[in-house]
Amino acid sequence: MNPGEIDQFPVSQLQSRYDLARSAVYKRMEQLGIVPKRVGKHSHISGQQLRLMDELHVFINQGGSAAEFVEARGLQQRPGNNNGNGQSGGGSALTTTPGDFGGLISAIVSEVMSRVGLGPEPDPLKYFETLENAARNGWLFSTSELAGLVDLSPREIERYGDRFSEAGFIFSRSGYRKNGEIAWKVTKRLK
Repeated sequence: MNPGEIDQFPVSQLQSRYDLARSAVYKRMEQLGIVPKRVGKHSHISGQQLRLMDELHVFINQGGSAAEFVEARGLQQRPGNNNGNGQSGGGSALTTTPGDFGGLISAIVSEVMSRVGLGPEPDPLKYFETLENAARNGWLFSTSELAGLVDLSPREIERYGDRFSEAGFIFSRSGYRKNGEIAWKVTKRLK
């Protein structure tokens, strides 16, 4: 790696980088077979994966589709990418083309890193279920709980003011929790 080259890039910053909704960012990562690595409470992608995401973004903005990009690059997702017990293997879902030595090295490193990790990556869409339950039951999240759930910093959430929306849900300030943090009420956007 060259000095100054990106080693890890926070997934939470991809939304603003590409001006996309969180679900669209995860969809693109899935299409490219990118599985973010969790470091503490935050997910990251590698510099190589970031370059691939950047190239896909440019390709789509020029009128192409993700499927065309994957095919043109010779990237193929392994069917199922399943380890036999119903869970994702967590490794890179990309295969390499003949002569793609760098891609082969990257795939090997990704596979080794996933095997020494702390288990399979959490379901990136699990937060929808949690938000549905919160909206239905009237639960109030503290700022730090909400930040962990939607993969933003508490400071970013507080900058939104009294109300913001994400992925079809509306988050409104609703008093304070016992720990002194702002409480957030979750409602579902009407169709």
